[in-house]
Amino acid sequence: MIALKITNIKDFMNKLLKSETFDHFLLQEATITGAVSYNIDGRITTGFYSEEEMEEMGIKGYQMLPFSYLRDNCFDLIKGKKTPGAFKFIFLLSPDNLARTIEKAHSSYTANDITGAFINLTYQNQVLLLTTGISYSIFSLDKSLEIYWDEAIIKFLKLHQIEFERM
Repeated sequence: MIALKITNIKDFMNKLLKSETFDHFLLQEATITGAVSYNIDGRITTGFYSEEEMEEMGIKGYQMLPFSYLRDNCFDLIKGKKTPGAFKFIFLLSPDNLARTIEKAHSSYTANDITGAFINLTYQNQVLLLTTGISYSIFSLDKSLEIYWDEAIIKFLKLHQIEFERM
């Protein structure tokens, strides 16, 4: 797990809410606090989409929606003259991307061993923090996948020219 402080919040928010930068991540949860608090549960409601619709959308087998389907809603809740007092976004890798990440890491883990690879964004007191994490369904002392995930996120941020400093 790493903790990074995003140093150019305005640029980051434009990339988060006005571009496709984070669209391939699944949104587990979002909380946006302004005049009131909004809580978004990214879990797909059973039966809302037909199997055919899920196949067409490329989300068959997903439990949560990709951020691309919720980004505009989040933008609408955040935009305005006043900055939200706080927000939190929890992103995770799709099952396909998780399997590819495990493979690229040359890890002994399987997709069944991992509950999720997460990015947590927390904005409070005018500070935006990004933390990473891996959730396991088994016990292991092997941290190789965590190390790989942390490095992959740093590469992702650099690729998208997102400014940060390590905490």
